[in-house]
Amino acid sequence: MNIGEIARRAGVSRSTVSYALSGKRPVSEKTRRRIQRVINEMGYQPNASARALARGETRALGMVFPPASSHYTDMQLAFIGGVVEAAGAHDYDVLMSPRGADVDASFQRLVGERRVDGVILMEIRLQDPRVERLRDTGFPFVTIGRTGNPEGTAWVDLDYLNLVRRCVRHLSDLGHHHLAFVNRSEKLLRSGYESARRGLDGFEVALQETGLTGTAYTCDDDAAAGERCVQQILSSQPEVTGIVTINEASLGGLYRGLADAGRKIPRDMSVTGISAERWAEAVTPALTAAAQPALEMGRIAIDLLLERMRTPEKPARHQLLTPRIVLRASTGPPPVLGE
Repeated sequence: MNIGEIARRAGVSRSTVSYALSGKRPVSEKTRRRIQRVINEMGYQPNASARALARGETRALGMVFPPASSHYTDMQLAFIGGVVEAAGAHDYDVLMSPRGADVDASFQRLVGERRVDGVILMEIRLQDPRVERLRDTGFPFVTIGRTGNPEGTAWVDLDYLNLVRRCVRHLSDLGHHHLAFVNRSEKLLRSGYESARRGLDGFEVALQETGLTGTAYTCDDDAAAGERCVQQILSSQPEVTGIVTINEASLGGLYRGLADAGRKIPRDMSVTGISAERWAEAVTPALTAAAQPALEMGRIAIDLLLERMRTPEKPARHQLLTPRIVLRASTGPPPVLGE
């Protein structure tokens, strides 16, 4: 069953059927009912791709989301799920590019060939050529994360700088004096990975504000790296009594490394940071942390992108999230000397 057959059975032209389906031009109510009756009798389902093409749309959004390391972390997978769920609520599919550099073929196909109506960029660097290219072309896009110069760009981001500051202040209020910061990998930090850089900035600013001493460590995104990081902290800075981390993927290893070293949480070492709520509550003791609201950020990103697609003449909006730190069982006063 196609438009030509519907037109023959309804006794109208193909263009009249097309107008009745698309609503581009008025069709008399009597004719429209006759066409609809044929459609109902024959069980015709309009081809969604053809209808979208006729409107100059794909009904698809692109998600450029290269894994930050060799694999997607649970936090990254949560972001993917959040974006897909939010897009589906607006009747959009999501095409995902797992590479995402400006010169990558998958990125070129999504944008250059207009396979999607808009793009969501993830894993943002402070200097990001993908953002610059999309900004220059005028193609609708939004970033989860933000560059060092986000003017004129729609974005949603987590306020890593101030969240890390709050974590340090929390440990300071508990009486800690010597801290360690467990960041993302050295590779990500050197490449200008936005959350790694801003998290480190927050740690350094907080040390100056509180007068505490502290050392920052880089750590790959896995549990084994977390264990090695604990060994490094304890061997080089044995006076450390508090750890702040934004590396959720290494969290289990951090806990295991402390246990293997005979350090109990929080009696001997307090641990806090930024983590998805389900992972903060999955470790024992539960982690005092600011939540990583992946689902909410995905929803906001989709809303901002649809706004850019529908009203590109409006100024680009953005949203910076600073969730509260939920106090759980992983932080407490530092150990008393001699105990």
